[in-house]
Amino acid sequence: MSVMRTCFKVIRLRLLLLHFAIPGDGGLEMDMLGDLESLQFEYGIQEEDRSWLYLQGRSRGLMIKACAHATFFCKLLCNLRESFHEKQTSSCPLTGLLTGIPDDDELKVGIIGGGHLGKQLARVLLQLVPIPAENLRISTRRPEALDEFQKLGIQCFYHNPYLVDWANVLFLCCLPSQLPNICLEIQTRLEKGCIVYSFVAAVPIARLKLLLNHTNILRPQYQCVEDFVNIWGANKDITAALQDPVILQATCLYSPAGGIILNIKWLEGVLYAVLNICTARDMPHLQALQLLNELLLSVHFEDCEKDGASCPKFQLHDFVSQIYSKNLSQQRPFPWFDLTAVQLKETPFSQHLSASTALQDHLTYRYCDSFGISLPQEQQPGVSTGSASQ
Repeated sequence: MSVMRTCFKVIRLRLLLLHFAIPGDGGLEMDMLGDLESLQFEYGIQEEDRSWLYLQGRSRGLMIKACAHATFFCKLLCNLRESFHEKQTSSCPLTGLLTGIPDDDELKVGIIGGGHLGKQLARVLLQLVPIPAENLRISTRRPEALDEFQKLGIQCFYHNPYLVDWANVLFLCCLPSQLPNICLEIQTRLEKGCIVYSFVAAVPIARLKLLLNHTNILRPQYQCVEDFVNIWGANKDITAALQDPVILQATCLYSPAGGIILNIKWLEGVLYAVLNICTARDMPHLQALQLLNELLLSVHFEDCEKDGASCPKFQLHDFVSQIYSKNLSQQRPFPWFDLTAVQLKETPFSQHLSASTALQDHLTYRYCDSFGISLPQEQQPGVSTGSASQ
């Protein structure tokens, strides 16, 4: 009997750990259980095993943080494209921008995987960026299960190469077992400028680079700490949760709240991705820096607004070596950056960011502002007191 009891415990814990992983296409769906108490995940778990239930809250926290950071990234890219359009159509357009860019050059987002994560991500992007329905498409093995999205005007189908041909940003929300075949399908169709954003935590970015033969990849990494406090709620959907100031502040770039910490190398990858987009448009590096400052450092604390000269500004040597910066003429764009290398190795920006708490504070403040919330007064300007994983 003791052996059988142990086996049942192992089975329950394995199911719990499966639920802890962020599910992708084909992942576990818990929404269908609704209010049926006897079918709830916690039902029937004995008292001695209930200590493991924190994994369920951690799973939800991971989902919320992942969707929040993807939303911030897409907001940033949308703002960048609006800046391109405004400067091109102004009376004094930026020199160096490519001509012939259509007025409807809006961000096109593709999602591979229509499981729990793929659907939550689609809802968040639709409502909080917001991405227009015609600019969001989903490729999944079961498009017929995405009726709610098709009614909104989102194209849902099962044709990964077709999605890649269309998208500017491609989110991978599939299972690790599906990834090799997906990469084989799409690797020859990926344009150099297409940003692949992977949620497949089990596949390292170096491996993903080899599978895709592509360098323009972002992959957020999250570290879970032992002192877990479940602040993530249980009943709200992810979109509603991200409109809760307490939960949203817990997703901040340097926040350890909720027991989940973002590896800040992701933020480096985001900034270098923006520079790559400017380089693809042949924009001189000085104008690219100007845009980056406008996008990320134009929102200030109440105190520092009185003394704007003391606020941080991005400089050329923050992103490239001193030797390279000295030899770069004013009209030259930035070089093309390998985003996988940026997230795996030390960069000039790594050193600059870790040394400047003022820059950390401003970036955190800008993150919150993009969601329409303000940090509590006691967190200004000391928002970077939390330690982010490096």
